[in-house]
Amino acid sequence: MKSLGVNWFIEGTLDFEYKKYVLLDYLQEINRHFDKSKLYPNLSDLVFHYNNLISFKQNKVTLQNAFPQRLTEADIAAVKLTYKKIVEDDNSMQEIEQIITYAMTKMNPAIQTGHEIYNFVESRLNIDPVGIMPLLPYDGYFSLHNGKDKINLLYEYHFTIFEDKNDKYRGINIQLIDTYEHSLINTPEAIKLNLIRKNKHLPNPAVYYVHSDITFPLEQTLLPVAKRCLVKYISDAA
Repeated sequence: MKSLGVNWFIEGTLDFEYKKYVLLDYLQEINRHFDKSKLYPNLSDLVFHYNNLISFKQNKVTLQNAFPQRLTEADIAAVKLTYKKIVEDDNSMQEIEQIITYAMTKMNPAIQTGHEIYNFVESRLNIDPVGIMPLLPYDGYFSLHNGKDKINLLYEYHFTIFEDKNDKYRGINIQLIDTYEHSLINTPEAIKLNLIRKNKHLPNPAVYYVHSDITFPLEQTLLPVAKRCLVKYISDAA
């Protein structure tokens, strides 16, 4: 996919018409993917750039650190440089503000479209626990059935926890370990019994059957949404 640099709106030539062309070219490809219900990495990339513009607009320190500014003083003792701030009525600043405002106006509808697709995929997704669940279901397996596909995908998952300065967040690492044909014999319960026999390190694993009634692009849509929904489902139930 086409991508934008982190500071695309301030790097290189500060020309509104040129930046407008770069942005619209990027959004055109994003929307082509959305038209095919392909969400990722397009949606997360788009949200990142939108949030970056908001942060930029709200926090002028970010702008002052990122923009190539005019050096005024060298603090040798601290081995650092200090810069003269670009004032609000500076021509470059005005051009940047115009670019940011236009970009946010154009990005917002695309983000809304992406969220609508996400919500639709989530509404067609069901998560069913299989058998008796362990007290700590943060390691286990899930079987993924994608609409009318005949093949189910079996993943092993492990929860991860990461922190920022305000909160803890849960993520999930997954690994594809097997595939099997969807049939009356290969029930979720039968798959769980087979997992217990094969993998002694998890005597009573958490196993989930994740299935959609509509076929979606696997890597770009169903799997990323399924992972996020599974994290939420397990976190809410634990």
